[in-house]
Parts: sequence; structure tokens; C-alpha cells
Amino acid sequence: MEMSPTALALLGLLLAAWTAGAVWLVIGSLRRARAARNARSTVRRLSRMIDDSPAIPLLVKADGKIEGPDRLAAWLGLDSLPGFLSELDTGKAGLSEGDLEQLRDAVRRTQKTAAPFRMMITPRGSEKSLALRGQLANAAVAAGGAVMIWWFDFSESQGELSRLRSETARARNDFAALVGLIEAAPMPMWFRGQDMSLRLVNSAYVEAVGAKSAAEVVEKQVELVEVVDGLSAAQIAKQALDHDMPIERIVQATVGSQRRTLRVSDLPLGTEGVGGYGIDIEELEEETRAFRAFRAAQRSMLDQLSVGVAQFDEERRLTFANQPFRRIFKLPNSAQLESPRFERFLDMARDASRLPEVRDFPEWREELAGWFQASAPIEESWPLPDSTHLRIVAQPMPDGGLVLVAEDRSEQLALSATRDTLLRTRTATFDSLFESLGVFAPDGRMQLWNRSFPAIWGVPEEFFDEHPHVDQLLDRISNRLARPGQRKAIGEVVRAATLDRKGQGGRVVLSDGRTLEFAGVPLPDGNGLLTVMDVTDSTKAEEALRERASALEEADAVKTRFLANMSYEFRTPLTSIGGFAELLQSGIAGELTPQGSEYVDAILSSVERLSTQIESVLDLTQSEAGLLPIATEAVDLLEFTTHVARSREEALEAKKLTLDLRGDKSAGSVNADRRQLGRAVGNLLDNAIGATPDGGRILVALSRRKSGARIIISDNGDGMKPSELARALDGYRLAGSDGRDGKRGLGLPLARQLIEAHGGRLEIQSEKGVGTTATVMLP
Repeated sequence: MEMSPTALALLGLLLAAWTAGAVWLVIGSLRRARAARNARSTVRRLSRMIDDSPAIPLLVKADGKIEGPDRLAAWLGLDSLPGFLSELDTGKAGLSEGDLEQLRDAVRRTQKTAAPFRMMITPRGSEKSLALRGQLANAAVAAGGAVMIWWFDFSESQGELSRLRSETARARNDFAALVGLIEAAPMPMWFRGQDMSLRLVNSAYVEAVGAKSAAEVVEKQVELVEVVDGLSAAQIAKQALDHDMPIERIVQATVGSQRRTLRVSDLPLGTEGVGGYGIDIEELEEETRAFRAFRAAQRSMLDQLSVGVAQFDEERRLTFANQPFRRIFKLPNSAQLESPRFERFLDMARDASRLPEVRDFPEWREELAGWFQASAPIEESWPLPDSTHLRIVAQPMPDGGLVLVAEDRSEQLALSATRDTLLRTRTATFDSLFESLGVFAPDGRMQLWNRSFPAIWGVPEEFFDEHPHVDQLLDRISNRLARPGQRKAIGEVVRAATLDRKGQGGRVVLSDGRTLEFAGVPLPDGNGLLTVMDVTDSTKAEEALRERASALEEADAVKTRFLANMSYEFRTPLTSIGGFAELLQSGIAGELTPQGSEYVDAILSSVERLSTQIESVLDLTQSEAGLLPIATEAVDLLEFTTHVARSREEALEAKKLTLDLRGDKSAGSVNADRRQLGRAVGNLLDNAIGATPDGGRILVALSRRKSGARIIISDNGDGMKPSELARALDGYRLAGSDGRDGKRGLGLPLARQLIEAHGGRLEIQSEKGVGTTATVMLP
């Protein structure tokens, strides 16, 4: 079977790839083998170095397993190193029970806190003294909380032991020399034997207890310190000896014939006994109490300040911070209990965003720490991220501490900025006003003026640059007055505003025909403001308005007389027509034919309709003229609305409409004219009935609001466009469905006028094809 050239090429490429991969694997294996040989060589060197070192490492893992060389087992007297730390005590060799328990506690503490430890142990049955230094193992050595313990052999030679024995003997001999020193000490001193009985006291002790001699004190075991909390002085000394540690306490004791405060110390002296001494600190206690009272008073006073104050001691720890300081830097209440260091305080303030933004915070923090060594107070301004501006004063104290004062100056800076803004605003306002303004000092000199002040008087602006006196200004403008005698009136207004603190005004006419009105106003800063306004046009307009007002008053009187006359002229003939029609209907002129009865009914119906229209026109006209009489009374809203709705039952039944009246007694009552309000609500209801198609629905809802009552009349009729609604509210003609003009709609304008006459408001929303909603708001 012959292969194509393409297959041969692919086969060749595949063989080449296999060859390259094999070569790469061989090279990689050689590299790994070389690295393994280097690693084994390094491990052997390190192991040899550890075996030859004076210290032996022991790795204690988190589960108690241990790893170490067998050389350590030889130091501990074991045949081989066990697998766990608890197995280092075999009962016959290894560590003692106490040393092993102490080592286990130290290992657990290091695993939890990463704190190193040191200790000394002596293996069972051995004279070796081994020193242990433990620390948390590096993650590269062992992970998971392992501890590395280094063991050192500090066994002393026989010569060293002899030297220590000789030193001990010399120390015992020196003890006798100390007896003389103790005797000469000005403070009471004593020595107790192993049985805690007094064996030696000095003369100061004898004088303090009032004894005759030291022998008497020793014989009678006279104690200087009384029993405190049920423990005698001998019992306290026994505790010091048992725990091999000095005990210091402050007690009250009778020294001679006075009660004094003593600082008593019991010092264990090995196996020999316990020594003790008492220092009279009565004066020191009094000074301490006075200092505490002074410090409490000082801190109470600092808490009343509006600025923040904090005190740091010589160890840079926060010892006190008043309320404003904690509020400014948002320190928690626990800050004073923890007494954080100065650097920690800065970290807490930075976390609360109460420090300025700096590029290198650690360096800046170290720079601030240098305040403790400063030789003079340091003052800085700190702008905080929230636009707060702090004034910081650092006062180094002689004892190495620091007093830090923080003052929030944000309000002062804001007030300063506001003042500058107000000054600029005042200047811009002065220059932008139409009035001409000038401010005069109590001495009569000009302080401020706007741009229009020189122009209105026709005086060059350069004249005011020297802040002229008011007399100089009056001399300059007197030739521009139509009557120069008015010069005195302007001066009197300025004097009254600056000296008498009274406001006055006046008006002058210039020679060019202009009329200026001026007024003096006293200012709160003691200056006086002179305002000048050109009222030439307003004077002319005022005269024209007076003439027009007279004409309007005459027209209003004519309108009133016309309305009174029209009310009579309209109602009188209409009443006569209605009266004659009723007489005809009653048969006074004889029996009427059926057709005649229909004519009479039509006449009466037209008379009633025309009466309603005339009354609506007159009420609307009187309302617009402000002459509509309103006689208010308490009107129960539910009863009133029910009556208005029932009066239109025939119209509702004629069109088969459904009227839904929603409301109850909670709607309350309103103060209104029952007749006029009934006409307003009736007109709205009539419009809803007329606009709703047969079988439609009308909703009348009553509700109470905080500001008054509300009546809603809603229908599902054809609705109106916004333009149609506007014309309807204005009383214009409404176009019918056939394009012809319909009747003039006076119901809505009259209803609005009547509701507004009651102090209410009418709102109408209408949408074409959806319906109309009228809302009546009554106070």
C-alpha cells in the first residue's frame, strides 16, 4: 500500500515531535537528578553542622509530636528520642514531672501567642544544667503552629561550683557586717528566723514600738504592724518566704504616739529567714492625696472646656482625654481604660477619618512622635476629609509627657468665609440696586456708596474717593436743586439717621425736572444709610393712577346702580308673566283647552328656567363685583348633600342614571350659606347629569381633611378636552355634537364663584371619552 506525500510529511512531523519530547524529558530528568544530588549534599552538610553545634534543635508539632537528633536523647539520659513531648519523662530518666509540665505550658503558650520562652531544666539523675529557648517555627520548617526549641548545655565545672561555695560563705560573713548598718538605719528594720519569730530589730524599731531595748522586743515579740485583714505580720512574712518573693504593702501603724502610714516590705533571705523594713510615707501620702484632688479638679475643669484636651504620660500613653477631644477624634469609651500609646491613638483617629490625608502615614506618625522631645510648643492646622479644620497645639511637659490641645475652628473659618462672602455680596448688591445708596459715619463722612449714587446727583465719582463730609456733598449738589433751600432737609435726614438713630425721608425736585425721593435709615453698626431713588416716572404714573382710580370708582358706582336696576327690571316682568300663567292654569279665565294647558305649562317651565338663568347671571355678576351676600351657618355636610341629590331624582330617573353617594357623619359640618352652596353643588351635579349618557353612573363622595371638607362629584360621561374645559370654566359657548353652538354654560363659572366666595376651591379634571371629576374643597 503506497502512502501519499502528505501522509509521509505528517508521519515525519509526528516522529520529529516524539523525538523532541523524548529529548526534553531526558534533559529534564538530568536536571532533576542534579538538583536532587545538590539537595542531598546540602542536607548532609546542614545535618553535620547541627550535630557539631553546641545547641541541639527540637521541633514540637501542634499534635505533640517531636523531631530531633539522637544526641539530645543522650543529654536527657534516654536510649532514643521518643515520638511525643509527653514521653520525655520515663520516670527514671529524661525530664522531671515538674520540668516537663512547665515545658508543655511554655510550648502551648508559644503556639497560641507566638511569644518566645526561656527556661532551665536538669534531667533526672544528671548534673547537667540545660537551657531551653523556644520560639514559633518558621513556616519553611514546619507549618501549623510548630515550636522550635534549642537546647544548650550550661553544666558548670567543679571549679565553678567551688567558687560559688566560697562566694556563699563570704556572703554569710558579710551578713554580720550588715547588722551594724541595719542598726544605724533611720527606719524600722527587723529580721525573722525560719519560724517567723523576731530575731533582730534595730533601734528605730525599738523606738517605734516604745520598748526599752531590742532584747525586750525579741523576748516579747512586739510587732510594729498590726493584724490587717486577719493576717499578722508573721503570716505575711511566711508567705514571702514560701513564695520566695518580696511582699510590699502599705499599712497604718502606731509609731510612738502617732498613727502613721508605712510602706512595709518583707524580703525572703534564702533559707535563713525573712528581713523587713518600714518606711514612713505619711507626708508622701498626703502629697499624693493632694495631687489626686488637684488632678481630679483639673480634669473636671478640662471636661467643661469647649476645646479638646488630652494628656500623655512619659511612656506616651493616653492618661486623660476630655469629652470634646473624644468627640473630635471619635475615640471609643474604652480608649481611656486601655490607655493606648500615642502611635495607637493616631491609628485609631486615622481609622475614623479624623486625621489629615498624608502621603506617607508611618513617616508622618514618627514625625508627630517627636513632639514629646520638643523644646517648645508646636502648633499646626489639620484639614480633615470632612472639611473640618482643627487647630492642634502640642505642649511638651517636663516629665516627658505631652498635652495635646485640639480646637475645632471649622465654624470660625466658615463664619470668616461667610463674612467675606457677605461683604462681597453687599458690595455687589449695592452696585446692582436701582436705588442710589450712601452710608455715612456718625461724624458725617461717607463710608460706602454704590455706582448709581454719584450719577443720580450728577457728581463725578472721583469726588467720593476722598470720603467727603456730608456738608461738602450738599455744597456740591445745592446748585442742582430746583429749590436750594431743600439742601437743609437732606442734611437733617442724614443727621437723624446717624446721631438721633431715627428714620426720616423726603422728596426734592432737581433743576432738570427730575423728582428724587430720599430716606435715612439708621444701621446697627452706628452708621446711617441714605437711599435716593428717581421717582419722576412713578410720580407721573401716580397722578395718572389717581385719575383712573376716580374714574373706576365712578364706574363701579354706575355698575352697582345698574345691577340693582337690572335685578328689579328682570324679576318684575318675569314674576308678572309667571303670575298670569298660574292664573290661567287655575282657570280664572275659564276652562282651557288641552292645547292651551300645554301652552301654559310651557310658559311656566320657561319662566322657571329663565328665572334660574337670570338669578345665575345676577349672582355671577354680583360675585365678580364682590357684592354677593353670603350668610353663613353650620351646615351638616351629609344631610346637605343628600338633600341636593334627592332634589334631582326626576332627572336621574329620566336618564336611568345611578347615583352613588358615599359618606357618613364623619364628614362633619361646614360654615356656609346653605342656599348659595346648594346652588354651587347643584350646578356641578346638573352638569354631571347632563354629560352622563343614559344608564351611566355618577359618584358623590364626602370626606374630611385636616384643612376642611371635600366633596367629589364624578361621572363617566364623554368628558372634555382641556380647551373645552377652559371655555366651560370661563362661561363661553360650547359647541354641540353637530358643530353648532350650544347654550352658554354658566353652571361651572357660577359654581366656582360661589365656592370661592365661601373661601373654598374648585378643581375639575376631565378626559375626553373617560369622564369628568369635580373636587370641592371647603374650609
